[in-house]
Amino acid sequence: MFERSRKGEHALLIQPHAGGPPDEDLLEEFADLARSAGATVAAVLTARIDRPNAAMLIGSGKLEEVKAAADASGADLILVNHPLSPGQERNLERLLERRVVDRTGLILDIFSQRAHSAEGKLQVELAQLKHMATRLVRGWTHLERQRGGSIGLRGPGETQLETDRRLLQKRLEQLQKRLDKVEVQRTQMRRARVRSELPRVALVGYTNAGKSTLFNALTGAEAYAADQLFATLDPTVRRIELSGGGVVLADTVGFVRDLPHELVAAFRSTLSESREADLLLHVVDAADPLRDERIAQVDAVLHEIGAGDIPQLLVFNKIDKVEGAQPRHDRPAEGRMRVWVSARDGQGLDVLRAAIAEALQLRHVSGELRLPPQAARLRARLHALGAVKAESHDEAGWLLTVDLAVADAQRLFVQAHGEALRPLLETVITDLDSQ
Repeated sequence: MFERSRKGEHALLIQPHAGGPPDEDLLEEFADLARSAGATVAAVLTARIDRPNAAMLIGSGKLEEVKAAADASGADLILVNHPLSPGQERNLERLLERRVVDRTGLILDIFSQRAHSAEGKLQVELAQLKHMATRLVRGWTHLERQRGGSIGLRGPGETQLETDRRLLQKRLEQLQKRLDKVEVQRTQMRRARVRSELPRVALVGYTNAGKSTLFNALTGAEAYAADQLFATLDPTVRRIELSGGGVVLADTVGFVRDLPHELVAAFRSTLSESREADLLLHVVDAADPLRDERIAQVDAVLHEIGAGDIPQLLVFNKIDKVEGAQPRHDRPAEGRMRVWVSARDGQGLDVLRAAIAEALQLRHVSGELRLPPQAARLRARLHALGAVKAESHDEAGWLLTVDLAVADAQRLFVQAHGEALRPLLETVITDLDSQ
């Protein structure tokens, strides 16, 4: 049996394809994933697979070609852009005498490097252990050794493999409990944001579309941004002010085609920032020749996590890389609104802010509001929102001059109790609708 190498910086990439020429864009993305994980691409091979080999995925002839190419290039790691069964992975490692990692394992490795928050690290570890659970039978001979047989330990014994499985299951249960506790805390934080009556906006998009750069440009934050896949994992939330009032903006993890289901399941609390948003800013690399395909792939993941029905605003970023492109706001008769910006250069950010306010209906209404004495709580809410511009009072109550965002007016209308208050707020809503 071969002892699994701990090295793995020089990688040979295998791109399986079923008939026809291989997809060069898919191969380039896989190479980017490898480099994002810290590997050097030593060689690249394509493998036509009409019928996947149950034992090794690829045939014996291609296996010999891979072995020769790995020897010639000095590759100590084999990366396969296809899901591998535990048996296929084990057989390939034994025959190639090198570590073999499939697409899912590679993305998990990148995530383990990028996660910095306690929640992110827990989510990555949970996903890795779930992936590992079916892959304990590897190339280590110690896994078959029995415990038992010594004084005080006689009995049926337990293989090291069984011990590892039992310990892994225990760790999985511990992680799940800790993540459930984090989910409760995150839910409480979300409820606090809801109580603050701020609309929620989430940035989503294909990885490396420039979401974090756009987030920094809109909020003045310093979220990590780099030209690499999955540069950031941990969600960052900030408040921003628009012409119609404040909103909460969240930067989320980037998507990629064939995102492993282990990650979708493990990152459910992080992805819930997208699920529970009032508006999604779907960031697209305007210079990407495959941008339409990327949009479709992100939409597929959004449907998978239950966010497919949330209103979207398409934000075409990186127009500085598109010749002749200018900031603009497109309002097609059908489909999603589109805004063209450059987060790096700051072009079109004012256009984007106005588009967000329009999409969220963050318009304002101004006027006078007469409140009776029993409406003291409503008066306090208006002051807390900064909507009161002038105020006087007499025996009948208060006379307020207000400048109020439509979203705030509608929320106050819904929350107002008592027939005495309904006509007052109804007047504000009527005035608003007439504008």
